[in-house]
Amino acid sequence: MKNKQHTIKRPVTVSGVGLHTGVISNMTFNPAPANHGIKFQRIDLETRPIVDADVDYVVDLSRGTTIEHNGARINTVEHTLAALVGLEIDNVLIQLDGPEPPIMDGSSRMFIDALETVGFEEQNALRNFYEVTESIRYKDPERDVEIAALPLDDFRVTVMVDYNSPVLGSQHASLNHISDFKKEISSSRTFCFLHELEMLHKNNLIKGGDLNNAIVVVDRVVKEDELDYLAALFNKPKVEVRQEGILNNVELRHKNEPARHKLLDVVGDLALIGRPLKAQILAARPGHAANVAFAKKVKKEMQLAKNSAPQYDPKIDPVMDINQIMQILPHRYPFLLIDKIIHLDDTMVAGIKNVTMNEHFFLGHFPGNPVMPGVLQIEAMAQIGGILVLNTVPDPENYTPYFLGIDKCKFRKMVVPGDTLKFKCELTAPIKRGIAQMNGTAYVGNTLVCEAAMTARIVKNQ
Repeated sequence: MKNKQHTIKRPVTVSGVGLHTGVISNMTFNPAPANHGIKFQRIDLETRPIVDADVDYVVDLSRGTTIEHNGARINTVEHTLAALVGLEIDNVLIQLDGPEPPIMDGSSRMFIDALETVGFEEQNALRNFYEVTESIRYKDPERDVEIAALPLDDFRVTVMVDYNSPVLGSQHASLNHISDFKKEISSSRTFCFLHELEMLHKNNLIKGGDLNNAIVVVDRVVKEDELDYLAALFNKPKVEVRQEGILNNVELRHKNEPARHKLLDVVGDLALIGRPLKAQILAARPGHAANVAFAKKVKKEMQLAKNSAPQYDPKIDPVMDINQIMQILPHRYPFLLIDKIIHLDDTMVAGIKNVTMNEHFFLGHFPGNPVMPGVLQIEAMAQIGGILVLNTVPDPENYTPYFLGIDKCKFRKMVVPGDTLKFKCELTAPIKRGIAQMNGTAYVGNTLVCEAAMTARIVKNQ
């Protein structure tokens, strides 16, 4: 998996009809800055509203995943999102001049092909993975659905489906490496059973459905008059079918193409969590409703984890090393008290301080029993917070952060030589006139050692 965030090098457009709305639309993928995330924009509406790809905005799950926010609705987003996840693209603005992405051939492959024509750009920011540390499970007994996320330092998905059908039967599909998504999963097309078509049609769905963009599974004998009805429904002069098989005898791209498409849907729906996952996903008989319910459960766990220690892997390159930090902060020895920045976005920063016996303050601060002074822990926390505030201006080297206030400060555990301090500062309100209010925490391992509410200000150098 890629460690740095990525976007695309230039815009690219795909066009086609929406599966359920039947509306022809143009969809343009645009490059976006680091930490932007995946967002949709309805450029056909007067205010050109933007909708984040967020599970909290899901409003409809009728044979697809629909999101809505700011008065804008985007239908059937899962195939588009799956393509972006499969290519490990983190930041993109998707502009639509209609209510639904084009269905294309019913898979994600044509989106991937289009995106690959413009290429990808690595960005100077680490990917903000959510690492599942304890199993997260979802179960729907009525639909006999079970989904679980298990700890894994990677992203893998395994799906099992069982339709009690003589045509499909029980099928499995697996994605062992995200790099395999394009070859193994992306070309798998959406599907439905013949007996579902009339229901879907009566509910004003599949208006853009065609035998070129969906697989129709026939698991019973079909009479001639019904074939005539289906031909009219799909605007075809004639359709045919074997006694049991696929309508119009469409050839499957994979023997287990339906299971692979269900896996594709899982990948796309889980993108609505808003962060790339490190987990083993196991899904039995999943569907969009279960996928979204599970995604909401994972997001809830993710939000709870925000109150815990930041994840730190010394093997991964930091967002800023000490040389980059010194280009921004004016502090120098002996008062430069941070070594790395490991996370930085618009509202949160995390950094590292390696505490060694060589620290200058241990010469006089209990030399026989060295303990890092609490005031210097706060100073290091303030410097980390300064990076966050300086990140809001385009030329941070021309500004200096000043510490204005501290409140609710508590020291919970001694910090001694050999400890690695992990600091995290989060904005508690939008920055106004260069003044930022933050909550800061410091951890050794997963143990909270210090916390404080801080106020800082950045001032332009004279």
